[in-house]
Amino acid sequence: MRLKPYNLKIKTGGPLVAILHEDTAHQFDLHVGDRVKLNCDRTEIICSLDVTKNGFPKGRIGLFTEAYNALNIDKGDRVEVSPAEKPESLLFIRKKLDGKALDEREINEIIKNIVHGELSPVEMTYFVSGCYANGLNDAETTALTRAIVNNGKKLTFKKGTVVADKHCIGGVPGNRVTPIVIPIVVAAGILMPKTSSRAITSPAGTADAIETVCNVTVNAQRLRKIADTVGGFMVWGGGVDLAAADDKLIKIRHPMSLDPEGMLLASIMAKKHSVGSNIVIIDIPVGKTVKIPDAKSAQHLKKRFITIGKMLGMKVQVIITDGSQPIGAGIGPFLEMIDVMDVLQNTPGAPEDLRAKSVMEAGILLEMAGKAAKGKGRAMAEQLLVSGAAWKKFQQIVRAQGKKRPPKMARYQEPIVSIHDGVVLEIHNKLIAHMARIAGAPTDPASGLVIVKKVGDKVKKGEPLFIVHSNSKDRIAYTLEFASKQNGYTIGKNKVAVVKAKTPKVKPKAEQKKKSSKK
Repeated sequence: MRLKPYNLKIKTGGPLVAILHEDTAHQFDLHVGDRVKLNCDRTEIICSLDVTKNGFPKGRIGLFTEAYNALNIDKGDRVEVSPAEKPESLLFIRKKLDGKALDEREINEIIKNIVHGELSPVEMTYFVSGCYANGLNDAETTALTRAIVNNGKKLTFKKGTVVADKHCIGGVPGNRVTPIVIPIVVAAGILMPKTSSRAITSPAGTADAIETVCNVTVNAQRLRKIADTVGGFMVWGGGVDLAAADDKLIKIRHPMSLDPEGMLLASIMAKKHSVGSNIVIIDIPVGKTVKIPDAKSAQHLKKRFITIGKMLGMKVQVIITDGSQPIGAGIGPFLEMIDVMDVLQNTPGAPEDLRAKSVMEAGILLEMAGKAAKGKGRAMAEQLLVSGAAWKKFQQIVRAQGKKRPPKMARYQEPIVSIHDGVVLEIHNKLIAHMARIAGAPTDPASGLVIVKKVGDKVKKGEPLFIVHSNSKDRIAYTLEFASKQNGYTIGKNKVAVVKAKTPKVKPKAEQKKKSSKK
């Protein structure tokens, strides 16, 4: 049947969905949840069908935004509607649920159907569940990585070009190493096209932080030009459609916090493979309150990363780092970017832990790329930073992507103080991250926390442990209330510093700037 299309102007968030009036659906023996094939001027898609009695005319087909855009409909077009068979990939998903290994063709078929919107969220959830319950071996993980890359856009560079990349498993608040490493490495003449993620459960993703100073949503054609002229970029991966299937799988995994190991490995390696990376450093922070709690788990992941990298033709070096506390001072998009710019400009008082880790990682990449002799990479990275070459390159990248005016400092700033003298014994990363989100990060880029005291620091009664930044009276009050019960700091002999909740006051702008400079 040929029906007049109607743009519902409602997004589903991914799946391709169409809607028919109940009488029209019954006329052609179609039911809720059926797959329908839609064809419009040689463009064909598969949609999931919804049916309604009210508010929609008979004899028309309603299309949610994703389906309407996929069909490239022009004025006056009609859409051919017919039943569609279930995809073969459902058999492969069932096979994985039964605990059997999948081959490369089967995995590619699943990913192809995901990218084309031919699997429903429920069906994708079963695939994730099968991988979570039964795992993915190295061959499956490599096949999944290739399938994600091959079913999305990718960047390619001249054969023999060294292309550097890095990734951190995550879980450490702050830790905004990437925007420092990239300009150091690129300033040395190494190509580094970096795509990064936005925050899902953290106070800031790398893309969120960088977006406070420049555009991070850049199309693939422009990215290639930036890479050729500047030598690197730092953009949001979701805005480029690189590894598109991975973004859809992450949405499925997120609500239940499911991170099947093989899927996690494939997700990371696909992002690297899609931009042509051939030398990669992987950072695995270890600590009680991060994703990887112990050295044994970290060593296991390290071996798998190196193995998968070899199978993909990538040289991978894995570093296991200290994840026991936040790195840097700022926690939240703009507050983290202030740290980054302070380090790049060699500002006195810039966070030394962030600086040291950035120089170390950049040094490793310089050695892997053959720009520095073994053991000499750190010194070369240090020189590129101190000389101002890295800051100059950072500015070039920012201008190429589209420079933005940074946000103003948050209107409200309140300290969380220690209630007794002592030494900081522990900082709970998850609680710190949670409070930064309560304050408004990452939605409000100026909100978050500024860490004042780190593990090992002496603290006196009444001294600030960290400062809460927010543009909302309500949010800063909620954060203070939460911190009065548990703020993540263990002081002295296992005593937790607390603060009584109080009504926030607006700080004068001069005082705001003074506090923010004391990161």
